[in-house]
Amino acid sequence: MTALSFDEQGVDVVYEGHDFRLKKSLVEDAIDKPYPEITDHEVLKIVEKNPALSGQPRRIRDIIQ
Repeated sequence: MTALSFDEQGVDVVYEGHDFRLKKSLVEDAIDKPYPEITDHEVLKIVEKNPALSGQPRRIRDIIQ
């Protein structure tokens, strides 16, 4: 299971027991959208090859409010 924790500067990720940080600029470059408009599902697709997506995608701007 992958855990994502968002803030204004980027995303803290726990993936297969490894903790790491994706900076805001890296996420924006990878997805080619402004950070607040990116969804949690899009970030999960960066981290996992074939993620099991459930529920509705949420924009980062809604998550960090």
